[in-house]
Amino acid sequence: MAVTTKSLGERPTRRHALAFAVHLFTASGAVCGLMALMAAVEGHWALMFAWLGAALFVDGVDGTMARRARVGEVLPRWSGETLDLVVDYLTYVLVPAFAVATGGLMPFWMAVPASAAILLTSALYFADTAMKTDDLYFQGFPAVWNLVVFYFFLLPLNSWVVGGTVALLSVATFLPIKFVHPFRVVRLRLLTIALLALWAVLAAAAVIDGLRPPGWIVAGLCVCAVYFLLFGLIPWRRLRMGHDD
Repeated sequence: MAVTTKSLGERPTRRHALAFAVHLFTASGAVCGLMALMAAVEGHWALMFAWLGAALFVDGVDGTMARRARVGEVLPRWSGETLDLVVDYLTYVLVPAFAVATGGLMPFWMAVPASAAILLTSALYFADTAMKTDDLYFQGFPAVWNLVVFYFFLLPLNSWVVGGTVALLSVATFLPIKFVHPFRVVRLRLLTIALLALWAVLAAAAVIDGLRPPGWIVAGLCVCAVYFLLFGLIPWRRLRMGHDD
């Protein structure tokens, strides 16, 4: 009986330690965000995106880890959802907004309002309790500015195109349109995850090449971007969603 009692006493401690380790792993994304910001201050854009990529990896796997460790049950005092939003705002929004403001993508008089639009609309989006639909899509542009700004640096875009894209996506934040969640949406999930993996490989190659990769890598990244952008926007997909999901 003594052994059993001791085992039962230790089990919650191990579970708490594991759950807290998951929270620390999620929080490590903020450290990646700091490193990305430091790289951006020095104008090392490829390094900035490397750190943002590391943060994106953390964000991509910590949810699965949290569910397996039952973090919500074991450590209800700490909200993993809130922690995730705090880290995401830093890495998805603040650092990319800084890059837009200082990266020479637009004249200063355009860059500052564009960065302000990114910060303001994203803050409101992250506070939106209806940001996810019942079928697990994002409703409105999901403030993934780290990905958008990556393309700003990758492609030779006119400053007006960059500014117009920021304005369009800022407005799209509040529109009742769907954007795919690559891990949650059931429809074509295997294809979506496969393209996400392909995108990650191509993006890593682009970063290693200093954001000046061969044309075929750029083309592949653009094809992936079109897929993820249009997935939830095509009307017939929405009409048939109830049958496929």
